Parts: sequence; structure tokens; C-alpha cells
Amino acid sequence: MTASPLVLVANAGDGTVSSFRLDNGQLERLSVSEGLPGCSTFAVDAARDIVHAAVKGEPAGILTLSLDRESGQLTPKSRMDLPAGGMNYLALTKDGAGLLGASYGGGYGISCPVTGGVVGEPVSRIEFPNLHSVLPSADGRFAYFVSLGADLVAQYALSADLRLVPLAPETVAAPAGSGPRHLILNDAQDAVYVLTEFSGEVLHYSRDTVTGALEFRDVATAYDTTAGLGHSVFGADPLEHHYIWGADLHASADERSLWASERTESTLGAVTVGGDGSLTAPSRFTVTETQPRGFAISRDGAYLVAAGEKSTTVSLYAVHDDDLELVQRIETGNGANWVRFV
Repeated sequence: MTASPLVLVANAGDGTVSSFRLDNGQLERLSVSEGLPGCSTFAVDAARDIVHAAVKGEPAGILTLSLDRESGQLTPKSRMDLPAGGMNYLALTKDGAGLLGASYGGGYGISCPVTGGVVGEPVSRIEFPNLHSVLPSADGRFAYFVSLGADLVAQYALSADLRLVPLAPETVAAPAGSGPRHLILNDAQDAVYVLTEFSGEVLHYSRDTVTGALEFRDVATAYDTTAGLGHSVFGADPLEHHYIWGADLHASADERSLWASERTESTLGAVTVGGDGSLTAPSRFTVTETQPRGFAISRDGAYLVAAGEKSTTVSLYAVHDDDLELVQRIETGNGANWVRFV
């Protein structure tokens, strides 16, 4: 197995996933795997070289594939149908034995066992409008779902059989009309950060590492406030009205920065994280691929790869604190919107 990392990019418009190798500061496209209609999220079990990808269709489903690290090719292994609607976010528990999913259109979240690389039927289901993301805690004891439609984060304990058990309270609020979208947990597991779609902010919640409970602490803008963007509202076309359109959120390797993407102006910016977890808005922005719905940062923090929904290329950047140096642009496919280092 090669030590050079792979980068997987979902191209929803083509129904494909492109595989790249990052070596000596350059991306090389290895292969393009087909047969993934509308794929806009996937979760990678790196220890087993397995990818669980959400696909659209009638019905939608979760397609499990094996990853060949030399060729980059993905080969289908199994599929689970989702007649109630497809997933917009998938996440694995720490041992790969559980898969969590959030459905935006279906308004529901699920937890499923994974046995021998096969995703089993959901053992638990929750319902909130326009669920957009979900992540487990690092120890696999808790799970957090973000509802864009209800402006909240729902919090649960994960039982031994992966059932979702509501904490008290079951939900914590986000600012009204902010449209919370994507979340991350810090390495210490004592903070959760949420990027909002409509207000373009990063929300800071403290997290009790024993009980799993969240409490709102702080907020900072994550978009270019000099660009004249208006506060977005549910159902509006952000491009037509020049509204804020927040998308993806990832932490730098040292966790001193939270990189966020905004799609109307197609920018990436780094929110600074203080020693106490407090937040400071970005001081500079990088214009990147058009409509950057997804991006990812390498494990060592040296590189960032960004994809754009209205672009057929991805951009590779060298990361210098809060500044990005463009190193390479390379073809991927239509509707690129999800990026992961493997």
C-alpha cells in the first residue's frame, strides 16, 4: 500500500467519484468510478478501504464500495435502499461498525449497523426538518444532528446497539433564521462548531465530555462582509438575491483555524480559534472554484483541496496559516461537491 494519500471527489452531476493521489505536492488523477447517480456525500472506512456513498434514484440508497488504493477504483459491494429519501451526510462511528445519516429532503436521520462492510437496516430514526449533517463523538458514545429547517442541533447518546437515545434536552438552539448546516467536533471533544448557511456564521458550543450535552457559547462571521451579501432566507435563490450561502466547514491540523466556504462569492476563509475556543472572523478570503460546496484539508494541514458545483476542476492549495497558495487545478467532473482525504 502506498503511503501517499488519496483524495476522493464526488461529482454529483456525472454520478461519479474521482480518485486522486497527492504526491510531492501535486495531484494525479488515478481513476473515475461510475454508477453513483447524484452522489453528494460519502463516508470512508480507511482501515478497511470501504466507502459508503449516498446515491439518488427511485429509490435513493447507500452504496457500499471497496477502494483499491493503487488504482483508486471503487467497486460496488452492496446497497441499501432508502425509499423515504436520500442522505445528504454520512458519518461512521470510530470502529466503522455504525453508520449515521442525515436526509435533507426526507427530514429524517438514521443510525445503522455495519457488518462485514454491509450496511444493515436502520435501528433508530429521528425526524427534524431539513437535517443537513451528523457526526458521532470520537468515542462513539454520542451523535449530533444539525437541522437547517428548525435552527437546532439535536443531541443523542448512542447505545451499544446503535440506537439514538435523546439527551436532556434533546435539542439546543441555533440563532433563529441562521440555517445551521455542517458541524465539526474538536480533538479534545469539548467543543462543537457549526457553520450556518443563511447567516454565514460559525457557532461555538461547549460540550460536556461526560454527558455529551452542548451549550451555546460564541459566534463569528465566516463570510466576506465587504461583498455586500444579504442575510439569506429559506427557499430563496441566493445567487439571484446576492445572499449569503454558507457551505462546508473543516478545522486546520493545529485547530487554530476553522476554514469555511461561501458559495455566492465562491470564497474560502479561516475563522481563528482562541485558546478558550472563542472565535474571530477571517481577515482575508480566497476566491476558489465556483460554488465551493465541499473541500477538505490534509491530515498534516499542509494542503487544502476545494471543489465547485459549477466547475469541472478541483483546486489544490498549500496552506500558510490563514492564507492559501494555489498550487494546481485539475479536472474532476461535473457538479463536484464532496471531498475527502483518505
